Amino acid sequence: MKAIRVHKFGGPEELKLEDVPDPKPGAGEIVVRIKAAGVNPVDTYIRTGTYARKPELPYTPGSDGGGEVAAVGDGVKQFRVGDRVDVAGALGGTYAEMALCHQAQVHRLPEKASFAAGAALGVPYATAYRAIFQRGRALAGEILFVHGASGGVGVACCQFGRAAGMTVIGTAGSEQGRKLAQDAGAHHVLDHNSADYTKRISELTNGHGVDVVIEMLANKNLATDLGLLALHGRVVVVGNRGTIEINPRDTMGRDADIVGFSLMNISPADLTSAHAAIVAGLETGILRPVVGKEMPLKEAARAQEEVMKPTGAYGKIVLVP
Repeated sequence: MKAIRVHKFGGPEELKLEDVPDPKPGAGEIVVRIKAAGVNPVDTYIRTGTYARKPELPYTPGSDGGGEVAAVGDGVKQFRVGDRVDVAGALGGTYAEMALCHQAQVHRLPEKASFAAGAALGVPYATAYRAIFQRGRALAGEILFVHGASGGVGVACCQFGRAAGMTVIGTAGSEQGRKLAQDAGAHHVLDHNSADYTKRISELTNGHGVDVVIEMLANKNLATDLGLLALHGRVVVVGNRGTIEINPRDTMGRDADIVGFSLMNISPADLTSAHAAIVAGLETGILRPVVGKEMPLKEAARAQEEVMKPTGAYGKIVLVP
């Protein structure tokens, strides 16, 4: 089969399309024929070798995918060959024609969802659910501020927040991105490049401030976020690319929390809960993954460059083998 392989940590040029043996499932394992593989910012961090957890070289990137079951190992009872599934985590990486997965990493994909939509679920939607509800402790009636609402995680946050009865304020850096966030459920969408967007948030909340911030670029925005919080507000740091200076007094007067986040730290019980919510949302139509670009597998390097562009993402980027 064809697969993207990384033989040494470095830039996008280290992503090589190669022929590798087809995976074989062991006990409790499933081989999924990948129809679409999701591209996430974390994939780029891992590729550089700077992420907290490093895979053993060489490796195939990717943890998200949509496809069909190609083979099952001993002990797998809930899936059969040909079943439509989405992959959230993989033993062998999803930037490939086939991916080896533990059965717990595979979930049924509703008929109404495309394979590309399935590839947009694992990291973005599990991240959104965990960030909002498990780490942010969000409640119906609160105000949710999604700082960067046009990417895969941001869209998921808008949809989850709106469905949970929260007032959702989002930001995006382009007119196209702002429309996407609004279509995803945000009540108000602002341009975070505008000099007065913080004033607009104060006006929209009648001076109350926001209760939960989902922050995608903390090294740029965290100090500003703290000034936007309501009493007992929480900032959940989902994305960060460097350091920033903050004034701790901005947390003290509000009894505010800055909450760190890494999906890799999620417990099995919390992951089960998150995916139960995702499946229910897909079945009811509350969750509607947005695929911004579909690119051929051989263009994995360009896809990883696209997902990190500072101009802001538009939905999810997927690779098609």
